[in-house]
Amino acid sequence: MALVRIPTPLRRLTKGEAEVTATGETIAALIDNLDANYPGLKERICDENGAVRRFVNLYLNNEDIRFLDGTNTKVGADDEVSIIPAIAGGR
Repeated sequence: MALVRIPTPLRRLTKGEAEVTATGETIAALIDNLDANYPGLKERICDENGAVRRFVNLYLNNEDIRFLDGTNTKVGADDEVSIIPAIAGGR
């Protein structure tokens, strides 16, 4: 199972857990597995078409999936996935 790091704003969906595990051969399948175990998580990460929302960044082992194969990126059992919401503001 891959380790998934959950950002603070989404932890209410994971019962306060900062790290959870999920299965799936691809990022898309992993997101579906997360949503099966933590309902509502997918709609916070993906739009209605299943694409990762613009303001959400997903990293597989510290690499942005946008520079890999997007949601088709392969995920291994020992991989780490980080969900990082974009932060705006400042001067």
